[in-house]
Amino acid sequence: MLAAYDAVLSALFFRLPAEPRLTAEHAFHLAGRCWAAWAILWAAMAFFSKSNKRRESPGQRLQHVIPAMLGFLLLFREGVGSPWFTRAIFPDDPVLMLVCVALTMLGLLFSVWARLALGSNWSGTVTIKANHQLIRRGPYRFIRHPIYTGMLTALLTTAITQRLVSGVLGFAVVYFALYRKALREESFLSQEFGDAFAEHQRHTGMFLPRFS
Repeated sequence: MLAAYDAVLSALFFRLPAEPRLTAEHAFHLAGRCWAAWAILWAAMAFFSKSNKRRESPGQRLQHVIPAMLGFLLLFREGVGSPWFTRAIFPDDPVLMLVCVALTMLGLLFSVWARLALGSNWSGTVTIKANHQLIRRGPYRFIRHPIYTGMLTALLTTAITQRLVSGVLGFAVVYFALYRKALREESFLSQEFGDAFAEHQRHTGMFLPRFS
């Protein structure tokens, strides 16, 4: 699957700039191409999923989908809103930009790894699948929502390459949307698995590993 991700990147003409200095503008476009490749791969993997047993209502889904769409709009639509939103708050530093592009790619790859660990239990909506399993392998040994961990890491570093207030605000809005979605997922899992999920919660963090 990682080979497929690399192939998609190549198809989108992903390459580092020939010049030694990586500007913020170029870094932002590279990060955008990483997201485009990830979206294509994500859509392709959607075909491998179990049938639904229980899922959130359309109204509940809109409660996190709409904020997430708004957040991505703020991040990827440059110059949106008032001049206050277009203020640069991060330096155009080539080392910082290179680190951010690398972390964007790593964050998206981490989310792909987490989705592969879920297998056919994955769903884009808050859902309990038929014969649903409580996954505790791969990154789920340490984090309850590692897909969101990878996405949020990539979103934050992409926002830094964008450099603007709007990007940081977009990240915050998506974080809020994913946090609400994660809480609803945990409610579904708690009802489905009871004590097993409660024990899983005691040993894992929501988006980061639990160290205590």
